[in-house]
Amino acid sequence: MEEKKKLDISQLIGFALIGAVLVWYTMTQKDKEPVAENTKTEIVQSNEPENSTSDAVVTDSLLQAAAVQKYGTFAYAVASGTEENGTTTLENDVLKLVIANKGGQIIEAQLKNYEDYQKAPLYLIKDNNSNFNIQFGTQDNKLINTKDLIFAPTTSKNGKNQVASFKLKVSNSQYLEYRYELKPNDYMLDFSVRSVGLENVINSNNKINLEWDMTANRQEKSIKYENQMTALHYEKEDGKYDDLSVGSEDDEIESDVDWIAYKQHFFSTILLSNTPFEKAELTSESLVKDVLVDTLATKSFSTVAPLKLTNGALSYNMNFYIGPNIHKNLASYNKGIENVMNLGWGIFGWINRNAFIPIFHFLSSFIGNYGIVIILMTLVVRLLMSPLVYKSYVSSAKMKVLKPEMDAINAKFPGKENQMKRQSEIMALQRKSGVNMMAGCIPALLQMPVFFALFRFFPSEIDLRQQPFLWADDLSSYDSVFEWSTHIPILSSFYGNHFSLFPVLASIAIFFYMRMNQGQQMSMQQPAQEGMPDMQKMMKMMMYFSPIMMLFFFNNYASGLSLYYFVSNLLTLTIMYVIKTYVIDEEKILAKIHENRKKPKKTSKFKQRLDEAMKQAQEQQARQKGKK
Repeated sequence: MEEKKKLDISQLIGFALIGAVLVWYTMTQKDKEPVAENTKTEIVQSNEPENSTSDAVVTDSLLQAAAVQKYGTFAYAVASGTEENGTTTLENDVLKLVIANKGGQIIEAQLKNYEDYQKAPLYLIKDNNSNFNIQFGTQDNKLINTKDLIFAPTTSKNGKNQVASFKLKVSNSQYLEYRYELKPNDYMLDFSVRSVGLENVINSNNKINLEWDMTANRQEKSIKYENQMTALHYEKEDGKYDDLSVGSEDDEIESDVDWIAYKQHFFSTILLSNTPFEKAELTSESLVKDVLVDTLATKSFSTVAPLKLTNGALSYNMNFYIGPNIHKNLASYNKGIENVMNLGWGIFGWINRNAFIPIFHFLSSFIGNYGIVIILMTLVVRLLMSPLVYKSYVSSAKMKVLKPEMDAINAKFPGKENQMKRQSEIMALQRKSGVNMMAGCIPALLQMPVFFALFRFFPSEIDLRQQPFLWADDLSSYDSVFEWSTHIPILSSFYGNHFSLFPVLASIAIFFYMRMNQGQQMSMQQPAQEGMPDMQKMMKMMMYFSPIMMLFFFNNYASGLSLYYFVSNLLTLTIMYVIKTYVIDEEKILAKIHENRKKPKKTSKFKQRLDEAMKQAQEQQARQKGKK
């Protein structure tokens, strides 16, 4: 009985444990049900990004539709996945170019060896100051501007040359390509435009225009002077070179244009084409109205040149020159682009190319101070010109010796009615004495080309740029010892808001030169004749007027030129003093004149005709006097 009792207790314990397990299981399962519901809710919420993606797809579809509506077949380029703000850099030792995917055009061009007037890196292209675009129509009646579309870039090497290809795609096998190739240590960039597979895309009935605009940003100390030297140059048909006015605004339409240059004083951005542009619409506008206000840019340039299709395709091989105006370097390309440097026309340019540029570069090759180079160059030029100064002075001395006899002739034949007779007698005296009245003028005239050549040389010589000498910090610009900001009517417009010392020294030197020269000229000048201007008074006025005019004009000009004229006039004064004091002997000249009078004179046919003409004029004058 006791054994049964034990079994019953064990069963009870077992049943109790089983019941407890069942209760625990039931309770745990109920606790998990809400968790299952929450999980279901989270899954529903996780579907929301899928809805957002769907919205984005709808948005992209709308943008694609808008692109197709606007660009037609070129909508492919919009949806190509190329980064819109992406850029590609081409760089050598002298030039750094940044080319944008949008428009496939150069958006930065830095000349690595130069700085602007603020000593900052010099950029000819930056901050959207340049725009290159090709505009054309398509077969689906869309107007395409390449500047608005995205080009797909690739880079490669061609030997040591860097190559960047930018393709505006209709498909992978149909595109418009800009190809840039940059050589080592060169400012000249190969540039080509070609279309591939677009014969049925481009509408040949519409004009295809190349449009190139640029604003010339300020690079130099004097924006007024820089603006005067900034211009649009071009080569037109038959190898002729021309430029637009440096004034307020100018435009021209030219045919068969080989190259177009946007010249900024010492630097140029030049577009050259192996296939001449059949027509080019060129425009230039000055942006400097007030030098105290308009201080950021000098001029805006614009070119519109229609392009032509060859067998339904565009194919143009071009070049971009983006660099300094160095005559030797520009001439080495054999493209005529050295003509952007305004060295003067005719004999003036010839003197600069064959004399002054070689002399200057020879001296600067072993002398580092360009102020000293200018002084030595001045010395060389004046020594070469000294024979002309000598001949002119000898002629003046001869006329001075003859002056008493000429005064006697004037006294013998006074009055306006004897003018022809008086002139005839004076010419006979000069001829008999072996004195040529033109001998003093010809040497002076021969020196004029040198003056005008130098006037063009100094503004064009880039080696003078930012080179200091004494108080001048830039020999290519004005030297300033004192400046002011207050605008003074008339004075500020013509003279400027600064005081330059080199022009003052040059003006003083030219005053004393003219004074010495005038003293020599007046000593042989004939008395004023009735009805004729008084040359002595005019020369005296010029002696004071010329230095003042030079002072105002050269205050904003290159200090190197003022330094040259200052040294040149000092040297001329010295040479004239030496000739007058130690070389010219008036007694010997007079003896020579008397000796010449004893020699028989041959009369040339020209002189015979001249004498006959004067004789007829005298007879006619006498008849008119008799009638009265």
